[in-house]
Amino acid sequence: MRGSPDMWVAQIYYDRDALMEAWRRAVIALLRAALRAGQPRTEMTVDQTEKMLSEQEKRWWSVKIQSFPDKWHFLQYAGRYIRRPPIAQRRITWIAERIVRYWYKDKKLRRRVYLTCSLEEFIDRWAQHILERCQHAVRSFGLFAPRALRQTSAAIFVILRQAQRPRPKPRPSAASIERDFGHNPLLDDAGKKMKWARRLAPKTA
Repeated sequence: MRGSPDMWVAQIYYDRDALMEAWRRAVIALLRAALRAGQPRTEMTVDQTEKMLSEQEKRWWSVKIQSFPDKWHFLQYAGRYIRRPPIAQRRITWIAERIVRYWYKDKKLRRRVYLTCSLEEFIDRWAQHILERCQHAVRSFGLFAPRALRQTSAAIFVILRQAQRPRPKPRPSAASIERDFGHNPLLDDAGKKMKWARRLAPKTA
């Protein structure tokens, strides 16, 4: 592996079958844990779901590892999966008063499949992808888990021969408002910076 501030190149050799088995085992274990906690939303019974997981546990899974010419291309690829809506707007082909029509890719049939559903059903499906408060959009485990990254990040930067940049200071809210809306809320009509004086108590009737 060799690196520079603008480009890094790595040669990684891996056992495709071993990687597939590890990934399959981790996903099945995660789904079984969610099943025991009663989290999955499915019309199948617990026994039916467990039978389905057992069948999937014996199947061959397709694991794809994609290489990128530089870090910028990787960030462009990975960034698409962060804070993105569950369905692209271009896939919604028709919105009427009571129905929504959209398409998705059926990988078994290898073609587009168009689906029509009611507004209520579409919103219900959409809402299942909205995370609860304080939940993260992307979860990682293993080497990329937040706890592991704190322990391995220094070694990773040494291997890449790069210096780790310090964490940037948070931008003041007034500066963000000025950048996005063109005015500073801390300036008065004369353009002078206002200072905190005191708080006025609400008037009583």
